[in-house]
Formats: sequence, C-alpha cells, structure tokens
Amino acid sequence: MTTVRMIADQEPVEIVIADESDLPGIVDILNDVAASSIATFDTRPTSVAERHAWFEQFSPTGPYRLLVARRHGRIVGYACSQPYRNHEAFRDTVELSVALDAGCRSGGVGTSLYRALFESIADEPIHAVVVGIAMPNDASVALHRKFGFTEVGTFREYATKNGQYISSLWMQRLF
Repeated sequence: MTTVRMIADQEPVEIVIADESDLPGIVDILNDVAASSIATFDTRPTSVAERHAWFEQFSPTGPYRLLVARRHGRIVGYACSQPYRNHEAFRDTVELSVALDAGCRSGGVGTSLYRALFESIADEPIHAVVVGIAMPNDASVALHRKFGFTEVGTFREYATKNGQYISSLWMQRLF
C-alpha cells in the first residue's frame, strides 16, 4: 500500500505501511511531542529499542496497522490502530493514535493519515474505534469529529505531567 496524498498549499505526502526502518523517525516525533506538550503522557524520551515491542504488534494485514507519512523520504507523521485492552472482550475494539512532526500540524497530514488508516482497516472485524485525547487539544478533537467520532466522556485530572493535572476526552466511532 502506497498512497500519495496531495494537500492544499503543501507538498504531497506519501503514506505507506510502516516498516522497521521508519521507527527512528517515529521515535523522533514521539520524543518531540513528549518534551513539548501534554498530547502524550510520556515524561521522558524513549529509544528505538524501547519502542520495538510496540512496533511488533502491527501488521500489514489485520486490525492493527501502523502507517507513516513521508515527505521527501522523511517521516512527518504516523497513525495507528492498536488493541484497546488486553482482554478477549475487547477484540473488536481498536484504539487509534496519530502524531505529527511539529512542522506538519494543521496542514492536512493528520487527515490524510487517518483517511488512509480507515481505508486500510475497512474490511477488518472492528466494531468500535476509540481515542483518548489529553486536553486541551482542539485540533485533535476537530480531526476526530471530522471522521465521525463522538464524545463519550472525560477522565478529569487523572494524570500529571510537568506539575499539572491532565484530563482526557474520550471519543468513539462505531465502525
């Protein structure tokens, strides 16, 4: 699967199924997000070695996918569908995640990644798709609403990072 997405007023991005060589670029994005925002609850940098087990859960087929967006061969974002919880009762539910390079936010890359991700899992045995969004994050809420997600609840002040309490808005979409 390779998709080239044209984005208004931007250079196109190539969206592909991630392979192991993409992991350093993904880790760079994760570390930047962890250091500069509350969008992730990670409080320290991670390494490629530490993220390897996470990477191994994805496959080019099945409900658990990992896609990357490349511009000029450089990873500028990723989106994935992964197990929601490690219980058989949740086998038809996936949790989504998307992260973008700081220079590519609000430029359509997230929309392109999600569109490609939804296309890739369209025929999989998925009933519900969920996402938890650390608040405030108006851009992420808007992205998920664009794809038909609705709000189901908020965990209030249930995590701390950089000395502040963080709430998460949970959204879902039946598939």
